[in-house]
Amino acid sequence: MAEDIANLDRIPLPYRDTVLEYANLLREISAADADALVLFGAVAAGSFDPNRSLIRSVLLLKKVDLGVLRRLAEHGAKLGKQRIAAPLIMTPAYIEASLDTFPLELLEIQQKHLTLFGTDHFDGLEFEASHVRLQCERELKVLLISLRQGLLAAAGRDKVLAELETTVGESLIRTLRGLLWLKGQKEAKPALEVIAGMEKLTDRKLSGVRAALDTGAAHGWAQFESLYGEVEALGEMADAL
Repeated sequence: MAEDIANLDRIPLPYRDTVLEYANLLREISAADADALVLFGAVAAGSFDPNRSLIRSVLLLKKVDLGVLRRLAEHGAKLGKQRIAAPLIMTPAYIEASLDTFPLELLEIQQKHLTLFGTDHFDGLEFEASHVRLQCERELKVLLISLRQGLLAAAGRDKVLAELETTVGESLIRTLRGLLWLKGQKEAKPALEVIAGMEKLTDRKLSGVRAALDTGAAHGWAQFESLYGEVEALGEMADAL
């Protein structure tokens, strides 16, 4: 029932019926194990673009029951057509135990989320700066390796490089938000504002990152080199914090 779903009026109007149907489906499937359903990302920020975005969510369960996940998987094809990503499955205990290992992912959810039903387990989370810094450093090093290995796998094909740039660019934004958080900028910002904030902080243009997130921009060797150099420099910055 719509009246049982909180924050529905904060969902962009064209997607409210879809979100309502999705919330009711999850509540029906998870039944007594359901603790909460939380939306995060573009749909929670009011910037959802069906051509680029997915409706992302966390389903909180009191305990993880594989039978629940199996029943939910049966609806995967339909949900995919509705631009709904498979929900992240967590328990409250898992969140508390993961503050030191996955702070960037949890911070991303905390910064911009909507609780549709159940208890909000994200709003009051507190993160240690040392844990956030360490994951920022680790993520940037992983992205560097991905760029190196992707370059080899591309075998000179610019189309493959372009796809790699886009993937790395999208993954990078979460880490940049973490770096800004470490510098006292705690509020959530859209991707372009995150990049602008990092450019100001580092006194360096991030043209490669901007190009990676711009589907209309050129995606060739020059852009790849720029992106690689910027990720490398950001990694050195994270290491020095």
